[in-house]
Amino acid sequence: MSSMQSQPRLVFPVISDVHIAPTGEECIHKFERALQQLNARAPQQDAFIIVGDLTNNGTVEEYERHMKTFQQHKLPEAEALIAIGNHDYWNGLPPAAAQARFLEMTGMESIYYHRVIQGHHFIVLATEDTMTHGYFSLEQIEWLSKQLAEAAADAPAQPIFVFLHQHLKDTVYGSEEWGIQENIEALMNALKPYPQVITFSGHSHYPLNDPRSIHQECFTSIGTASLSYMEVESGKLQGNLPPGHREFSQGCLVEVYEDKVVITRMDFLNEREIGEAWMVRVPADKASFIYTNERDAEKPTFPQHAGIVVDEEHTAPNSVRISFDQAVDDELVHSYRIQVKRTDGNEEVQHLAYSEYYNYPLVDKVSVTLPDLQPNQGYELEIHAIDAFQNVSDHGLKAAFRTGPVPTSV
Repeated sequence: MSSMQSQPRLVFPVISDVHIAPTGEECIHKFERALQQLNARAPQQDAFIIVGDLTNNGTVEEYERHMKTFQQHKLPEAEALIAIGNHDYWNGLPPAAAQARFLEMTGMESIYYHRVIQGHHFIVLATEDTMTHGYFSLEQIEWLSKQLAEAAADAPAQPIFVFLHQHLKDTVYGSEEWGIQENIEALMNALKPYPQVITFSGHSHYPLNDPRSIHQECFTSIGTASLSYMEVESGKLQGNLPPGHREFSQGCLVEVYEDKVVITRMDFLNEREIGEAWMVRVPADKASFIYTNERDAEKPTFPQHAGIVVDEEHTAPNSVRISFDQAVDDELVHSYRIQVKRTDGNEEVQHLAYSEYYNYPLVDKVSVTLPDLQPNQGYELEIHAIDAFQNVSDHGLKAAFRTGPVPTSV
């Protein structure tokens, strides 16, 4: 927990992707647990923000369950600000009717709106149809430009908070694959003149453990993860929905001081804070941004004792099970590059595997099965560590093994 020299002038949680289903208690329990922990951590809140995907499919039953739970646990003085997400459209209604249902069920005054809370400006944006990547019209973006200018003129030294469901493309972790695509240039151009802007977005379900969940270039962007389940990028041996992905629930707590905004990453499943809190300086100045893409050039390393163990009992004609010691890094070991070569030089394959950085506690050894091998062949493998910013370890772990023969029928 961060030590503070004074009381914050403004406090608000930000969560996303609650995904309340029409039946079942797991989604409700996760929502309740998050609200209870946020209330215990911050017993005085000025606002509470949900950035979309309140429901799985935007049905009346799902909205009713969501809002009942929310109203039962939300602190009475916390002003509710809720954004609509793409799942909240997935009810078979025309977009306008889905929006009307959202407004009726949540009590929001519009799908996009601007409020001032404790002298700070809060701007909530809205995806306008069912598109997974989000649709933000030029009309809405023009409205945003006017609201930003108004906010900056009213309180030029204060942060401006902007909330939307989908990530701005090529900002935070997950935005490359799940970010807004249509009208993104116009949307970014509206935001770029204001270094004091801090955006919050969900949608991707990518975990807050990854340091890229905060991004600074022309302004600051924050990913808010998901309350319901985790997803990660594809292309790794564990898959984009790795084992245990439903044992997951994360969000953010924001505390605003005279000279900084503090964003604490919350792990509701394990009742803990994730890493050190992020701090954004107030008043904002691009020259002072530290959470840039160039923030980390240090390569991960393997400890001297590190090695690879080949599981002989699970060595098959076409695959092998291995485990290896984790590397270490100044920020985060994100994944591993595993190169597999046949000893006769006739074949080489490469796999990528997560370090399972998203699990708590972090495992000491990573265990994976390497597929697509040839039977009864000798292989050599070498593993290099990759951190969140794609720095690769200079030295790797090495081992040799042989696949099993094809079983003969009796």
